[in-house]
Amino acid sequence: MNEVFIMSIARTPIGSLGGVISTITAPQLGATVMKAAMLRANINPDQVQEVYMGIVLSANVGQAPAQQASIAAGIPTNTPCTTINKVCASGMKSIMLGAQSIMTGINDIVVAGGMESMSNTPYYLDRARSGYRYGHAQMIDGI
Repeated sequence: MNEVFIMSIARTPIGSLGGVISTITAPQLGATVMKAAMLRANINPDQVQEVYMGIVLSANVGQAPAQQASIAAGIPTNTPCTTINKVCASGMKSIMLGAQSIMTGINDIVVAGGMESMSNTPYYLDRARSGYRYGHAQMIDGI
């Protein structure tokens, strides 16, 4: 079994709901930390063999948030990316999966972590797609 080494870490500032970084999407935040971690480890984006990124509140983010972040970080579009959607510790789970892929010899270089933007989580309007004919509707907070 191969040994696993964490070569670099990076994180975004801790923001507040609706605060200064509230307009930045989770994939944009993820891309920022991916770039920083690769730079610190002196890893070229085309050396990355796989990406695992966790996110809990993925509504309104678009399809494949891990791939969005990966592409924005300069990692080639043909690099496999997996989004982990798990309440609590999705980032830790992504690191575990990345480590396991190295331990088993599947990969040598993996980017893994988590990303979130609670400020960008939408409100839901249940049944709006099929239309409301009469009456009131309730908005549901996605957080």
